[in-house]
Amino acid sequence: MERQEILDTMNLVMTNKGRAPITDETVATRDANFRSLDFSEVALRIETKLGRELTFDAAAMRNIDTVKDVLDFFEKATA
Repeated sequence: MERQEILDTMNLVMTNKGRAPITDETVATRDANFRSLDFSEVALRIETKLGRELTFDAAAMRNIDTVKDVLDFFEKATA
């Protein structure tokens, strides 16, 4: 899945919850108000688009700190 499509999905979740869209990949997820529940919703939306379940590496998930980390994580998971 393309990086921009992942970001668009993240921003759909954000705006549906009344939060500002993410415009800067370097911002911390906490500062962007992107929460773990949002991460789960993005994952479900991506799985629906792809028509398959994603495989997650729990260790890699613990290292997610910035929006860039989220995008990198989903890029790898959807490859």
